[in-house]
Amino acid sequence: MTNQVIEFRHVSKQYDDNLVLRDINFTIEAGKFYTLLGPSGSGKTTILRIIAGFDDATSGDVIFDGQRINDIPANQRQVNTVFQDYALFPHMNVAENVAFGLKIKRIPKEEIAKRVQDALHMVQLDGYGEREITEMSGGQRQRVAIARAIVNRPKVLLLDEALSALDHKLRVEMQAELRALQRRLGITFIFVTHDQGEALAMSDHFIGESNIVPGIMKKDFLVNINGHDFECVDAGMKPNEKVEAVLRPEDLDITTVDQGKLVATVDTQLFRGVDYQIMVHDEEGHEWKINSIHKT
Repeated sequence: MTNQVIEFRHVSKQYDDNLVLRDINFTIEAGKFYTLLGPSGSGKTTILRIIAGFDDATSGDVIFDGQRINDIPANQRQVNTVFQDYALFPHMNVAENVAFGLKIKRIPKEEIAKRVQDALHMVQLDGYGEREITEMSGGQRQRVAIARAIVNRPKVLLLDEALSALDHKLRVEMQAELRALQRRLGITFIFVTHDQGEALAMSDHFIGESNIVPGIMKKDFLVNINGHDFECVDAGMKPNEKVEAVLRPEDLDITTVDQGKLVATVDTQLFRGVDYQIMVHDEEGHEWKINSIHKT
């Protein structure tokens, strides 16, 4: 039996006339690293906000540890969030930022001091407690934000585009650090990104719209699908090894037969407010999902 910590059952979310989530169903297992992957406007952050309790589902049920939590306030959920801008208090030092939530809960001072020290150790910021936030680098601030979240001992940590403000080099370094931190802590991470490479580098599982089709890895960075070669981002596999190729719907284009690599037939198309979702099938019988701003 799987150890499920979160389940969405037919969850939809609508803001006025804008349907953001439609009949979403998924389960999250405890102690794993999940990524919500998708383009801007696809509802990733809305899912996080519903889990955290900042937003309510319009319909459907959110289950946490076997209990329906739709009506449970955010401050009573065993969930903490690291926001894109980290939301640190510039007038407080590192230790004061990390301790803030514990003080609100009126935890005894001695316990606060120990838990803050332990949290800073977990994110490799030993000795930084008295440092001012304005003196910290971007990567260090991100770790302070994570320490502030994990000091509350949540069962689930939500990270909303938590690396997007970093430069490329630091972003790659922090991907590895976050992955290692999740393994050390053993708690569930749910990470939001629009970057497929980031999702693949960090996650045990990722949730989002993807096309997964069989292929053959001819050599590094070259995969064959339906008899056609495509450049890809993967390497290190055996020549001609069978693989499953993952292609994002927004990375696919519909064009003329003479310009395209795969021939497909359109089955359905649905306008979703920001784009068209187009379902097609190819000559091999594989179904493809395409997200396009252009109607076919």
